[in-house]
Amino acid sequence: MLKIGTLKLKSNLILAPMAGITDLPFRMLNRRFGCELAFVEMINSSSISHKSKRTQKMISSNKFERPLGMQLLGCEEKFMQRAMDVINEYDFDILDFNAACPVKKVVRRGEGAALLKDPGKLSRILKIVVKKTKVPVTVKIRSGWDKDSINAVEVALSCQDAGASGVFIHGRTRAQGYSGVVDYGIIREVKKAIKIPVIASGDIFSPQFAKRMFDETGSDAVIIARGALGNPWIFREITQYLKSGKIIDRPSPQQVAQVAIEHLKMCVDFYGERNGAIIFRKFFSRYTKGFRKVRRLRELSSRVKTREEMAEIIRKCADLQE
Repeated sequence: MLKIGTLKLKSNLILAPMAGITDLPFRMLNRRFGCELAFVEMINSSSISHKSKRTQKMISSNKFERPLGMQLLGCEEKFMQRAMDVINEYDFDILDFNAACPVKKVVRRGEGAALLKDPGKLSRILKIVVKKTKVPVTVKIRSGWDKDSINAVEVALSCQDAGASGVFIHGRTRAQGYSGVVDYGIIREVKKAIKIPVIASGDIFSPQFAKRMFDETGSDAVIIARGALGNPWIFREITQYLKSGKIIDRPSPQQVAQVAIEHLKMCVDFYGERNGAIIFRKFFSRYTKGFRKVRRLRELSSRVKTREEMAEIIRKCADLQE
């Protein structure tokens, strides 16, 4: 069992928040395959303070979606106060503060990974967040800003002192982005340094990668991001591998197609026919990764505007694999 503050989880596999990805349909689909805790997309404190319609749509959930996590991005203490007032109107089980996002437009505003350069400011913001909510508060960090400023241990200790109930750590620097290799050693150092749970992040693309992360870092849990794109089976596969050491069979092309079509339907039900089909386009290439002879169909998928058009392309892709 994984315990983060007052939140008790049976699984130590968590679905990460991903911008433009972890909407309600995506989260519900992954829950079917063994995901217990899932996060909504990262929310900007300024946007939620103004209650924008787009942000409210991003936060949309339902009664079957528990436990549910929310992730907040920001660097202005005044906006954080307002954002917490709005966030507390929603029903969720854990709140994560993002000090890890490496995107240029984010760090230019002093948000995300930029806060790794100012642990004092990060600590002050966390204290506001912890004080203003009743749910456990975690923080997402990276190993450091660049190879010359690896300060994850210092930052993690500061977050713990500020009242955080857990630390998510991606084993790369901000300068690396998502390239280069994951530093398992720094995650292990953070785990040894703090008393609260450590959830490790970085390249969890298979059961073997997940086991390696646990073995080399001693982390309490792992958080899965890109590894779940077009691959909700990863939660079931990792769970089985950690229990038995056995790799279960990958789904057949027909089984992949069936799940992809179900995901498409969920998108259409949530966003409407046209928007749902268009939004699903970005998932199509993930489901068909490794499929043969589908280049032309992928080109066609970029222009579809209806559920049936997309479903037909998915079926054709699967048939070509036989």
